Amino acid sequence: MFSDFAFKIFEESIKKYHLKDEVSQVFINPYPKDDISHLLYRKNWIDTVQWHYEDIIRDPNIEPVSALKLKRQIDASNQDRTDLVEFIDSYFLNKYQSVEKKADATINTESPAWAIDRLSILALKIYHMQQEVDRKDASQDHIQKCQLKLNVLLEQKKDLCSAIDQLLEDIESGQKYMKVYKQMKMYNDNELNPVLRKAP
Repeated sequence: MFSDFAFKIFEESIKKYHLKDEVSQVFINPYPKDDISHLLYRKNWIDTVQWHYEDIIRDPNIEPVSALKLKRQIDASNQDRTDLVEFIDSYFLNKYQSVEKKADATINTESPAWAIDRLSILALKIYHMQQEVDRKDASQDHIQKCQLKLNVLLEQKKDLCSAIDQLLEDIESGQKYMKVYKQMKMYNDNELNPVLRKAP
């Protein structure tokens, strides 16, 4: 199933990142550029780095200049994340372009890649909640609460994987069809953001 395949790549990316656990570490993609694995690995790496950006920026003692720089990095990361989702959707559009849509075919509330985006984030939640469960310096109460949360996350994973695989099967059989809208984010565009437009 595609969801299991994707989740394993997400886990691989997360584990690789945590060998150094530094947001500034050099990114190396082990998969060839023309492979969907390449996009999935890159997608999760962006999510993993941003996860840690979000931790760092919540430091109450962070210097304002450092915080602003980090906010800019988070903005850039968000744009990279959106771009990767659109690349992944392009892969699916190309893969299913010859499928004949059934007369009663329906569109899904989200594209395959945006569902896969949620699976990538879920992989990070599961990894970090497992870390909390495994902590040796935490109270038993903390560990028990985190175990309950982890159980819910694992159930979410099961349900989301099932939904992703069902969506792909429905697209492949013509029961559903893809219609992808570009995000068209305005705040990064010099012409669409009035603040940037006015900037010297």
